[in-house]
Amino acid sequence: MSEFFSQPEAGFVIAFMAAFACVAFLLSRIIRWLVVRLWTHLRRSSAEKAKADHVIVDGSNVLFWRDGEPDLQAVREVVDRLIAAELVPGVMFDANAGYLVADYYWDDAEFALALDVSPERVLVVPKGEPADATILRAAREMGARVVSKDKFRDWADEYPEVERDGFLIKGGFRKGKVWLEGL
Repeated sequence: MSEFFSQPEAGFVIAFMAAFACVAFLLSRIIRWLVVRLWTHLRRSSAEKAKADHVIVDGSNVLFWRDGEPDLQAVREVVDRLIAAELVPGVMFDANAGYLVADYYWDDAEFALALDVSPERVLVVPKGEPADATILRAAREMGARVVSKDKFRDWADEYPEVERDGFLIKGGFRKGKVWLEGL
């Protein structure tokens, strides 16, 4: 072994191995950087797609879409229609909505059970808070659209997106079937 290092080529071999190690290290760093960039891009693309798929249902508004009387089945049919369109609905109600359908206060879990959705997808706004502001704030934060016949004119200064085409999904019932604009 000592004869190997005493030969003139030994210096060249050691230098070559050191250069190879440096190049391998640099390549590994470059590959790592590319993988991180690709992963970040894919996560961002997935997050943007997920945001585009979210829809907030103004539950207290949709309650009255069928015949002008409170009808929780109308909300359920709207939610089912959104799910069938591969959208992810969340439903928000005013604090008094339970009284309209059951003569007592209903919380998120009770509405979720009645609508057959997970409790994370339902929010009953606390008493004294306007549901409109909560709906619009959540839609803005999530990049979501809103299902409602309400035009939210009182909120247009604070939430100008209500006037943007496609932000509001209008709908109703025709011949007993739910229709939603653009779906």
